[in-house]
Amino acid sequence: MVRAGSGDRGQVLPFYAAMMFCLLFAALAFVVVGMAGATRSDAQGAADAAALAAAREVRDNVFVGRDLLTLTPEEWGEILAGRRFDTEGACSKAQAFARSNEASAVCEDLVVPDFTVTVTTRDAVGDSVIPGTEAMRGHATATALIEPRCFLDPAVPPPPLGGPVGIKCRDGSVITVDPSKPGQLHKLARKFFNVRLTD
Repeated sequence: MVRAGSGDRGQVLPFYAAMMFCLLFAALAFVVVGMAGATRSDAQGAADAAALAAAREVRDNVFVGRDLLTLTPEEWGEILAGRRFDTEGACSKAQAFARSNEASAVCEDLVVPDFTVTVTTRDAVGDSVIPGTEAMRGHATATALIEPRCFLDPAVPPPPLGGPVGIKCRDGSVITVDPSKPGQLHKLARKFFNVRLTD
């Protein structure tokens, strides 16, 4: 004799099994989405670092190779306005920073004062329940900007060639540069220019 309700239990078990499978699949899919998000975040971090590295390389070397003693007031003004930058080495620096963050970099735009870099992560999402996502890599783009923050002080007469140069900054401070003893050139450049990521 078949007990009452045994047929119902036999029908319910496959339903529960299907529900458990769906829940498990959904959980795994959420894991994949999280892994993809982490990969994208890694790519953005690498892109930010690479773009900033390119801009800082250019900023830090603006005085390198120049004889400050021979700079005219017009040339000082051009430099402080950001019109004398040399982008050589910027892309190499961006690529080096990308490699240190397990990514590769392509320099999209190195037109002063903007430096745009696109990176691709080396690592993919990996094994996944969602077809086509196994080889998915993170891609991101970032742009860094060099901003002049100082200019020749208009209240001070133009300096004689090789003489001390009075430079006024937007925060109201005044920096006097002795071309014969400028100190470390990359530190001098950092006083006159900010580097930041664009929004």
